[in-house]
Amino acid sequence: MKPLVVIGFLGSTLDAGKFGPSRWNKWRPTVGLTMHEDLRVDRLILIHGTAHRRLAEYVAEDVISVSPETEVEMRLLDFRDPWDFEEVYGKLLDFARAEPFDPEAEDYLVHITTGTHVAQICLFLLTEARYLPGRLLQTQPQRGSPNPAGIWNTIDLDLSRYDSIATRFAVASAESASFLKSGIETRNSAFNRMIDEIERVALRSRAPILLMGPTGAGKSQLARRIYELKRLKHQVAGPFVEVNCATLKGDGAMSALFGHRKGAFTGAVADRPGLLRAADKGMLFLDEIGELGLDEQAMILRAIEDKRFLPVGSDKEAASEFQLIAGTNRDLGEAVAGGGFRDDLYARLNLWTFHLPGLAERREDIAPNLDYELDRFAEREGERASFNKEARQRYLAFATAPDARWPGNFRDLAASVTRMATLSPKGRIDVECVLAEIQRLRRLWSAQTDDGAGLLAEILAPEALAEIDPFDRVQLAETVRICRMSRSLSEAGRTLFAASRARRSTANDADRLRKYLARFGLEWASLSRD
Repeated sequence: MKPLVVIGFLGSTLDAGKFGPSRWNKWRPTVGLTMHEDLRVDRLILIHGTAHRRLAEYVAEDVISVSPETEVEMRLLDFRDPWDFEEVYGKLLDFARAEPFDPEAEDYLVHITTGTHVAQICLFLLTEARYLPGRLLQTQPQRGSPNPAGIWNTIDLDLSRYDSIATRFAVASAESASFLKSGIETRNSAFNRMIDEIERVALRSRAPILLMGPTGAGKSQLARRIYELKRLKHQVAGPFVEVNCATLKGDGAMSALFGHRKGAFTGAVADRPGLLRAADKGMLFLDEIGELGLDEQAMILRAIEDKRFLPVGSDKEAASEFQLIAGTNRDLGEAVAGGGFRDDLYARLNLWTFHLPGLAERREDIAPNLDYELDRFAEREGERASFNKEARQRYLAFATAPDARWPGNFRDLAASVTRMATLSPKGRIDVECVLAEIQRLRRLWSAQTDDGAGLLAEILAPEALAEIDPFDRVQLAETVRICRMSRSLSEAGRTLFAASRARRSTANDADRLRKYLARFGLEWASLSRD
């Protein structure tokens, strides 16, 4: 076994005793720890002050008398104020750095029973940080017994060694991650890993966090959940302040963010504190931060770094201590290259950057989010709606299909569920309601794309549309559009085949168009504007 070294303070009260035989009837922590048969102390480093030198020498003599194999090493350490945490920690840190510790050759115990409470806390922190490379040692008198040795036990600060504690930490971490996901049992592994990382960052850092992702991906909701998690852990005391930077334009942007003094400009009839001041001690979420002007970006950077800024029209700086979360659907790296975003602010924000995927990239998470949106509807409206089995299957088959675009991401899904729940009779969403919603979504999406899905959804059943390749869908949608604009089948044919008819000796464009439409089960009569 390696030699055992104990480090501890002299107890100016607990270690004191009458200078006579009666002292052996009293429990004295420093002497007592060397009286145990199951705790062999090879070396005792005894820290004391000048005022207690005589007591330290007397205790050392008693230690040697009961444990001749123990080598006592005295360490003189004086404090101007033994209750000044900064002074005590600083001097103990210097002591720890100066000691030639050799964990490969010796084992160490740090005795935290003696000394002031401040000294004990500092020894704990230095041991936890591994400046003192050992375990903690606690001693106490044995109740109901005059035993001067007392009892002892050690504490290993490697929490992974304690199964129950490690399990509780794992459970707490999982609960925090679930909290950030609003309790949704998400299945996308990449997203879950990202949330786990955000949970660790949120609870261990006050540095800015940058959330990137398309509109509707959940940046605003995640930012608020981060704030609520930190508030639960007592890491923020102030409010959550959210602002969409896209709404801040011109001179009003400076005033809204940084505040202004009365009379700073026309219309400034009173002082305005501004959003940064409102977020003091809390969290500021700047959504669409890429829309801010360069001047506002410069002031935001200074407010992040110095916690100070200058309100409009003021010659006196204001202060605010807040944590920043920024959101954007733009590529800020490209914006920096194009001169639209400051590189120094981007560098400051880019320490913790997380890319939130869109709904189309997390199709396996649509089912749990569907249940979440139904719960939200019930909370909001006071009425619960649910799918019957077939309706749910039909909706999920559409929602998770490769051609389901979800351009608005979770906003699209939330709106879709709200429509179905509102229109469903007696809160039961059936197949008919689902099919109507599918057609509605396709029409909505068609306005944002040129693949013609919405236009075709008006004339084809969902099953028929699902069987058409995206390549053919674009061509068919343009054909239907031309047919609706034309007065006859022949006119539509001439428009559609204008280029090729010039190269043919005979042309029967109407017949050619009729046959093309027949491939998809369509007839001119169902498409004409008459």
